[in-house]
Amino acid sequence: MKKSRTFAPAPRITRHSTRDVVQLVVYLVWDQVVARSSRVIPTYPKTRRTLWTGFPLKCTIRVLFYKKICPSAKNAVPLPKQSRPMNNNNPHSLVTIADLSREKILSLLDAAARFEEQPNRKILDGRVVATLFFEPSTRTRLSFETAVNRLGGRVIGFSDAATTSSSKGESLNDTIMMVSNYADLIVMRHHLEGAARYASEVSPVPIINAGDGANQHPSQTMLDLYSIRKTQGTLENLDICLVGDLKYGRTVHSLIMAMRHFHPHFHFIAPRELAMPEEYKLYCREHGIDYDESTEFSQQAIDRADIIYMTRVQRERFTDLMEYERVKNVYVLRADMLQHTRENLRILHPLPRVGEIAYDVDACPQAYYFRQAKNGLYVRQALICDCLGMEV
Repeated sequence: MKKSRTFAPAPRITRHSTRDVVQLVVYLVWDQVVARSSRVIPTYPKTRRTLWTGFPLKCTIRVLFYKKICPSAKNAVPLPKQSRPMNNNNPHSLVTIADLSREKILSLLDAAARFEEQPNRKILDGRVVATLFFEPSTRTRLSFETAVNRLGGRVIGFSDAATTSSSKGESLNDTIMMVSNYADLIVMRHHLEGAARYASEVSPVPIINAGDGANQHPSQTMLDLYSIRKTQGTLENLDICLVGDLKYGRTVHSLIMAMRHFHPHFHFIAPRELAMPEEYKLYCREHGIDYDESTEFSQQAIDRADIIYMTRVQRERFTDLMEYERVKNVYVLRADMLQHTRENLRILHPLPRVGEIAYDVDACPQAYYFRQAKNGLYVRQALICDCLGMEV
């Protein structure tokens, strides 16, 4: 017979103000409406703590009720079971590029250069890396798996969440705790913003964020930095155009945060519907990063750029397909637009492309996106070794 869950008797609530009740209602509405529409893990004001993924609504109500109206009853709240204590961010995890100092970034880029010279090394013998991709991926997943194989490690994991127990309702917490029993490192992509941070807090093994919704993609940013330094000879004082989907483009968000160390000038070129979020513009101002904004992909911007970073308009981020159709082909880079550019100009793209770079650009010397993807192998080899605490 199935055992029912029991809770300690709730203490009598003797004091609670109207403000407490209103605050509770606001939190619940914010949880259920905002989280569903923007597909994020809710983060509450004041506490700034993420909600447990997969936590039942009735338990969520009970948690918020006890914590906000009757804090003394918090011990009566049944929290999700965990087989291990929370780690409060595994020190070897890579969740956001903002966690990396200038010196650390340059050290990782130097390590990637050494892996480019000698990519086949059996230094991960006996190590297992799990790749958990709750969202589709080609380049990121294959480059991570290739990196592990070339280093002599083994790969486990999945590329389709529909084939896993998460489709049966298993929480992210339980998935991470289960997989950590089998692997020394977890590489995870998830559609929820904040999922990688949450995973790093509960996992006893390091986590590498391979993309969490529209939030961050630090390994992509590291290969972008490697490609920029390799083609420009430096990361300092560059003129960079970010073009396309700047609202949902996690790669451009991470790139802005990484370039704070190197004094760039950014041109944010996007339709108003996909403009750079205010939080990243505020980040630029706080860190002294020069930028300007435009809705026009002008020839002048192309001719003065050192790097043009194209992005696709991501259909999967839209709830309104009519809006997607309206903006999907608003900017298209063609070969005839590259006739008077700087000699050092290189065109980057996180890929896949869906029309924003014409195929005639592929033959131009400025096109670097396919070699950029190749650089991802060496960078991810360096990241894997760093997260495992290995010197290379």
